[in-house]
Amino acid sequence: MNLAYLPSPSQGVWHLGPLPIRAYALCILTGIFTAVWLTGRRWEARGGRREDIADIAVWAVPFGIAGGRLYHVITDPELYFAAGKQPLHALYIWDGGLGIPGAVALGAVGAWLGCRRRGIGLSDFADAVAPGLVLAQAIGRWGNYFNQELYGRPTHLPWALQIDPAHRPVDMPTVGLYHPTFLYESLWDLGVMALLLWLDRRHHQRLRRGRLFACYVLAYTTGRAWIEALRIDHANHFLGLRLNDYVSLILFTGALVHLIASRHPRSGDDAPYPPGDETGKTPTPVEADASGQGRA
Repeated sequence: MNLAYLPSPSQGVWHLGPLPIRAYALCILTGIFTAVWLTGRRWEARGGRREDIADIAVWAVPFGIAGGRLYHVITDPELYFAAGKQPLHALYIWDGGLGIPGAVALGAVGAWLGCRRRGIGLSDFADAVAPGLVLAQAIGRWGNYFNQELYGRPTHLPWALQIDPAHRPVDMPTVGLYHPTFLYESLWDLGVMALLLWLDRRHHQRLRRGRLFACYVLAYTTGRAWIEALRIDHANHFLGLRLNDYVSLILFTGALVHLIASRHPRSGDDAPYPPGDETGKTPTPVEADASGQGRA
């Protein structure tokens, strides 16, 4: 019997009159606002304006949420469209189920639209947003904790997560302690954020035009691979691997190819970032000094 373990929250929903306040939604929103704040600070240090980031977020966030849900539903359709299931539940985002690959992919489409309005290069924005994006993921993962979902295999480690009977796998009704994979991924994401900020300070000129974002993809997918190996939630498999493993492998390979292909400086790599304005014109930004002072 374990004497030490992490308890699950007693509830994940609070009611303000008839209005339900869901912890999952609060975690997602907190992550979004934190990412916008950090990205705005980083963009301003590069000579841009913080309001540029807020304007882009208006496009990127709804696209990202829609993309995350679409990825989840498309990769696990039997949860909603099999016999006896409720297709309408595919719209119940508050019950959990946002796939990060889909959120990033469709969120990038929204960001591209926002960047076009401001005359900003998407690759420049991607480098600015990368640390904030992975920080948002670290915060958002705590929504899984409140929903008691996406945990790992049974374990007796001191930091095992206690899962209430109602949320346990149907084939493990008496097993109460599991790997807290939400916590593993949250800590990994915080480490990735620290790595990106360090790389940006030390190798700012070399990691531009989308290269820092590629580093984010490499680091995140590496951690996601070993976390997926621990998870026991429903997932479709192919040749013994979860579908998310293949998606991570494709993304890792694409990011690595981008870094290798762009390892030699190109014309314009040393040019300042091009923040735009409402008219589409591009003013000359005030660049951070060579020491990197002032960058977040």
